[in-house]
Amino acid sequence: MHEAIRPCSFWRIRWQDTGFCQIWDESIPTAPWPAGYHRASATVPTFLDALVMKDNALKAGHCSW
Repeated sequence: MHEAIRPCSFWRIRWQDTGFCQIWDESIPTAPWPAGYHRASATVPTFLDALVMKDNALKAGHCSW
């Protein structure tokens, strides 16, 4: 019997000390480390959607390089 495949979900996190943003995969069973981050977006279904969302945040100045 095959296990049910859980759909992936992604969201953007922003590090509070640097403003750097990255994509977080909800299938990773731990929280981002270190703890100085906050969730900065809604959940999206694909990595490509998350990448587009991050690119838009960079262009709008919500994230640093």
